[in-house]
This record gives sequence, C-alpha cells and structure tokens, in this order.
Amino acid sequence: MTKMASDTPRVVIRGAEVRLGGADGVAVSGADLSLRAGRVTALLGPSGAGKSTLLRAIAGLERLHAGEISSDGTVWSGPGVHLAPERRRCGVVFQDFALFPHLTAMQNVAFGLRHLSSDERRQRVVESLEAVELTHRARAYPHELSGGEQQRVALARALAPEPSVMLLDEPFSGLDRRLRADLSAMTLDVLRRSGTASLIITHDAEDALASADEIALMERGTIIQSGTPDALYLAPASESAARMLGDAEAFAGTVEGGMVATPLGVVAASQPDGSAVSVLVRPEGILVGADDEGAAAARIVSRRAAGPVVVFLIELAPGGRVTARAPVSHRAKAGDTVSLSLDPAFVSVVSG
Repeated sequence: MTKMASDTPRVVIRGAEVRLGGADGVAVSGADLSLRAGRVTALLGPSGAGKSTLLRAIAGLERLHAGEISSDGTVWSGPGVHLAPERRRCGVVFQDFALFPHLTAMQNVAFGLRHLSSDERRQRVVESLEAVELTHRARAYPHELSGGEQQRVALARALAPEPSVMLLDEPFSGLDRRLRADLSAMTLDVLRRSGTASLIITHDAEDALASADEIALMERGTIIQSGTPDALYLAPASESAARMLGDAEAFAGTVEGGMVATPLGVVAASQPDGSAVSVLVRPEGILVGADDEGAAAARIVSRRAAGPVVVFLIELAPGGRVTARAPVSHRAKAGDTVSLSLDPAFVSVVSG
C-alpha cells in the first residue's frame, strides 16, 4: 500500500556527537538532521566524514556522547537514554547485504517477523518480495542470486517489519554502474511508496543529486548544509559544500557598493561593503559567446565531449583558466577566441 510523504519529521537528530577511540576521536560532532516519512535523504561526504558512524548511531549501534536522536516524540538516544536497536523500528541495509547463507530468500525476509502469526508472516513476506519484484526467486539461496538480487532481498527483509526509518549504507557501491542505476531507481521507488523515512549514505554526488529528495552534506563529522538537491547545487553555503556536489570555480574578492569584481564580470553581493568573499560559479554558469559580444575575452584551450554536453577548458586574458560546460551542439572549438559572461542562476557569493 502506498503511503503519503509528510513534512513532519519522523526522526530528528540534534547536536549528535559520537566519539570513537577516546575523547579525541570525535567521529560525529554537533550533527543536526531531520528525516521525513516518504522522503529519501542522501547523506553525502568523503570517506572518513562520519556518515556511517551517524547511521549506526541512529540505528542504536553506537551510543551518543552528546545530543539527542528521537522518533515521533520518543527519545531513542540522549542523556541517560539509549534505546536498544531492536526497539527502534529501524531497517538497515549494509554494503555486504548480510543475508543468511543457509536461508532462502523467503526465509531471509521472514527472519524478523517471528512476532507475527504464520499466515500474517507468509503474507508480509509475499508482499515484500513482490515490492522488489523477486517472488520468482523466493526459494533461491543467496549464493544462487546475483548481486543485484541479493541487494533486493536485503531491502525486502529490512522493509518487511514495516520500520519507521530505513538506513542504507552505500547499498549499491559493489555493483556496476548500469545495474546500480536500475536498482537505485527501484529501491527509491519502493522506499517512497512504503512511507518510511529513508537515509542513504553515499559518496557519489551524481547519484545523490539525481535520486534524493533532500541532501545533507557532511564534512569532518559535521553536517555543513542540507536542503533540496537544486538548492544545494545552485546556492552552496561554502566552497567546500559547492565542491562536494560538483565542479565550481572560486574567485576571491571584496564587496564594494554591493558588488564583487571577478575576471568574468561583476556580480551582486548581499554581504556588507568591505567583506572578503568568494564568488562560486558552476561550469554551466560560464556562458561562452562569440568574440565580439563585449564580455570578458578568453581563448579555448581544449574541447571535450561528455555526452549531452561539451566541456571547455578556457584561458582567461588576465591569466588563469576556468572550465565551462555547454550543450554539445555548441560550435566553439579549441583555439577560438571567445567572450565569457555569467549566468546569475549558477553564481553564489559566500563569506570568505
């Protein structure tokens, strides 16, 4: 049965801190995050950022040293409180899927349903396998399943107890790119229809931008920015946040009269005059025009096709180089002298 998404947070994390290996080994520090029913949140960051540790803390597999994790008003972790993992109604899917090798797909899915009657258990297993399109493999053992099928059984097993939150730790990282894309689309559809609040850990910005309803960017144990994929891509809060989601040029400058000068032209800034700032520009925001269009002059060093777009490496007249992206139909070629201007939609000014 399809359930509706909700704007009310299902799981709320406030000021979460986890220390590993002593007081100096802070893996998560002051993390704030909300997970909503029927929505998928991607937790994106480099290796060692603390993503898996935060997931384990939500599941109850790590204890908080400060802060709080609650679900629907019930405190799961907090001062003097640590609810056992089995009482948290969390479904968890790890990278290795952790299927029981001696059990069939059907038996793996049924494993966490012992509290149900035999008829209810059988019905729930069938529904869960149907959701991931694997009823025809119900009697197969894990070694008889492909990697993609094992991932779907792991998902069905995690969903069968009808958890309030689903936690997935890079579940597609061991699969080839085409299979990963197909399984990701199916998984996200199943999660949204189930109405669970879902958190997927990933280090792949492209996957996060394409699939998540919300993205949280994590760096050195702290969530530095969260919001919709569009908002984060177009309005990063810092240079670090910008680069987590893709390429960006950064120009240092000073605000004067509400404007900042860059080698590609002046841009508006909301910071007070005299503020040191960085102007962040996505490659799509550097517009490549004809040489006579009166904007900043430049020369194309190289042109590289990348599917539906072309990537230009461009040398600026004052010195330095920038990267621009344009539709593959763009006619400019290496060696051409061109003019450059900025699309404000892809420009952000952040405090330096």
